[in-house]
Amino acid sequence: MKFIKSLKEKKYYKVLKVIFETLAFIVLIGFVFSVFLQRFSNNKLSIFNYRMFTVISGSMEPKYKIGDVLIAKETDPKTIKVGDIVSYLGNSGSFKDKVVTHQVTKIEQVGDKLYFRTKGLANLVEDPPVSESQLYGKVIYKCAIISLVYKIVSTNIGFYLFIIIPVLVIISSEIIGTMLEKEEKKRRQS
Repeated sequence: MKFIKSLKEKKYYKVLKVIFETLAFIVLIGFVFSVFLQRFSNNKLSIFNYRMFTVISGSMEPKYKIGDVLIAKETDPKTIKVGDIVSYLGNSGSFKDKVVTHQVTKIEQVGDKLYFRTKGLANLVEDPPVSESQLYGKVIYKCAIISLVYKIVSTNIGFYLFIIIPVLVIISSEIIGTMLEKEEKKRRQS
C-alpha cells in the first residue's frame, strides 16, 4: 500500500513539475519575445499598447535609476497632465532618434495639436518641445524584479551565475532524469 501511495505521489509531483516548467517556459519566451520585438522594431511596435524601456541615464534620478525597467502604456495625449512621466522618441538635437523618459512640465495647444514640455528630474534644462505624435506612452509601472534581474544579468559575473549555470543545471538534471528513468525501466523488465 505504501508503495502504491509513493507511486501516486511521484506521478502527482511529476505532473506539477511539468506544469510549472511549462508555465515558466511560456513566461520566459513571452518576455524574451517582447524584448526582441521592441529592440528590433526600434520600439515602433507595442504589445497590447504597452512598451518596455530601460533607463540608460541618470536624468530621472532619484525616481528612476540607471537600469530600471519601465512599462509605458499608449494613452490619449489629451489625458496626459503636468507631472506625468512620458516616454517619447526625440526628433532634434542630442535627443534625435533616442527614446526619452521625462516628466511633463507644461502642455501647450497649437491649433489642434498638443505639445509637451518635458524635463528630467535631475536636469536643469527642459527638453525640446514634444509633439503628441512623438509620444510612446505614459509610464505606469517600474518593474522592480525585472530591473533587479537586468542589473544583475548585465554584469559578466551575473550573466554566468544567473543564465549560463542555471541553463547547464537544467540540462544536466534532464539528462540525469532521463538516464535514471531508463535504468528504472530496465530493472522493472528484468
